Amino acid sequence: MRLELRNAQVIGNELALAWNDETESYFALEFLRRACPCAACGGEPDVLGNVSRPHVTYTDKSFQLVGFDLVGGYALQPRWADGHSSGIYSFTYLRRLGEGAG
Repeated sequence: MRLELRNAQVIGNELALAWNDETESYFALEFLRRACPCAACGGEPDVLGNVSRPHVTYTDKSFQLVGFDLVGGYALQPRWADGHSSGIYSFTYLRRLGEGAG
């Protein structure tokens, strides 16, 4: 079965996701932002495969979710109050994060 997102809602300081397999995932917004998979947050590999991790600083606005977009039926792209919006969280990545955070 292909993983699909049925519903997404911000509830207080959490993002709640409902999946097509009738499961749900809940993420603290701070945890979700710190897990941003974009190159500016998580780094990117060089030609030898070594990952250089950048130093990321956060403010209170970094953890305020102002909206999100669905990307191609396979990912969620959050928009944060500090202007950051380059992270694309695949549904598979979100499920793995949810299982590890539980």
